[in-house]
Amino acid sequence: MEPVPEKEQILAASTTHEVLTSRALRIELGRRLAKLRLARNVTQRKLAEDAGIGLRTLRRIEAGQPSGLDSLLRVAIALDLGEGLLSAVPQREVRPIERVDSGGKERLRARPRTGTSPENLWSWADDLND
Repeated sequence: MEPVPEKEQILAASTTHEVLTSRALRIELGRRLAKLRLARNVTQRKLAEDAGIGLRTLRRIEAGQPSGLDSLLRVAIALDLGEGLLSAVPQREVRPIERVDSGGKERLRARPRTGTSPENLWSWADDLND
């Protein structure tokens, strides 16, 4: 049996929602953007122009190669995907009870809970001796 090329393994993992690395996500995102562009019958040159990025940059994005976040966002906006990106990360509203508990202040940073140390946390292995 012939070994599966690395690129195909990455795509298979990303489409089955197994271990998703940034590289796999970048490759799958580039592939999907290219398919969407082709489905809309838009050339790479036209999309790059609409997005305000270089043609070479767009080719790198579609090939799943590293690129800047701003370039990726410009392509998404040019393809009318901006709202979809925002919906991927839900906006968290502070619930009224949380506002009361915090004295009306909204949380601005995270910190570990007091009184709980990593050594005292329960794990599945704790029940093995029972």
